[in-house]
Amino acid sequence: MENTSTVKNRGWLVTFAGTGALLALGVLYAWSIFKANIPTEWGWTEAQQSLPYAVACVVFSVMTFVGARLLHRFGPRAIVSAGGVMAGLGVIISSFSSSPLIFTLAFGVLLGSGIGFVYGSAGPAALKWFPTSKTGLISGIVVAGFGMGSAWVAPLARALMASLGLQTTMLYLGIGMLVVVVGFAQFIKFPPKDFVLEEEDTVETSAKNSLIDFTVRETTQTWQFYVIWVAFAFGSGAGLMVIGNLASIVKDQIGLPALTAIAVSALAIGNGGGRVLYGMLSDKIGRTNVLIIAFLVQALLISALFFMGANSVLANPPVLLIFVALIGANYGANLAVFPALMKVFYGPKNLATNYGIAYTAWGLGGFMVSQLASTIKDATGSFDNAYLLAAAMLILAAGLTISLKSPQAKKAAADKLRAQPIAAD
Repeated sequence: MENTSTVKNRGWLVTFAGTGALLALGVLYAWSIFKANIPTEWGWTEAQQSLPYAVACVVFSVMTFVGARLLHRFGPRAIVSAGGVMAGLGVIISSFSSSPLIFTLAFGVLLGSGIGFVYGSAGPAALKWFPTSKTGLISGIVVAGFGMGSAWVAPLARALMASLGLQTTMLYLGIGMLVVVVGFAQFIKFPPKDFVLEEEDTVETSAKNSLIDFTVRETTQTWQFYVIWVAFAFGSGAGLMVIGNLASIVKDQIGLPALTAIAVSALAIGNGGGRVLYGMLSDKIGRTNVLIIAFLVQALLISALFFMGANSVLANPPVLLIFVALIGANYGANLAVFPALMKVFYGPKNLATNYGIAYTAWGLGGFMVSQLASTIKDATGSFDNAYLLAAAMLILAAGLTISLKSPQAKKAAADKLRAQPIAAD
């Protein structure tokens, strides 16, 4: 058996390799930059411009579950490698077409599938190397990579598109993504079979060590799962609506076209930082408490967009960048805290699969809210009503989260009852 320090170092290597792989996939969160550069001669409507992004969100979430199901059969290295190939090819194929259908199939379906494979494997692989007390931190670090991906993609893509155009830029980015993700995948693996996890000796950890594992069927038979699903859909959908349209909001509503790429990067930094900070905070004050805070703050921020225009306080560049970074941070809380909440509620053994099912809420929420926002924009000329709808959804998500109680005690009682011998007559 390897010594403890070597094994711990390998755990951190797996963690940062997963972070790096997800960092390379930032093209999805940078969609608003690509959307803003779709040539007018292509004749796409607002809804068509949002469709590849919306479909990618749905497929991404579904394939996260599929990847999780395949994870223990093929191992994280193989699944992440396959995801890198699919994601890269999706962007490469998109670069050769101006058709909304081809874009949607390549960017939406193929890229979305690849991201789902990577996202559904990198986090669970890293979590197996660390004690339960570090669940929020490790989960936050890994998914921060994906959240911060557009921080480098947005300015790079904007610079490349200025000289090379949309399609050549996507070709280069697709090739780079494929190579980088497959490279990082070679360092992502599960712990060896003889690995013994050293938990921190605290009262909280002792309680968490006694977590009962739920099967997928048992998880989906609890009312808490459906509350989590709806809250996740509303919380993530509201954030994805802003992310997918940020360049348009900054350019057309706020009147600062030169700041579009910087604003996307600022939101990405907030997104990534929020995942780490909210993940750490959830280890201290509880998962549901953090989610309630994030939902309510996000509702205030997005509803404020209803009142903002070219002559508003957001027309001040530093204020705008701080504002969008805060939106990113509160959105990022969803991606760090919900997997940790699923682990605390349903146990660590089947986390990848259980969270994979819950993660479909992210995709469907993103699809529905993004498409609804685009439809509202086509009909009214602005996103104003979409902002109010998103804020209402966030308030409802906070209310639902308040009602959550762990199913662990009920499961323990049921298991104990089943284990009792039946008395003979």
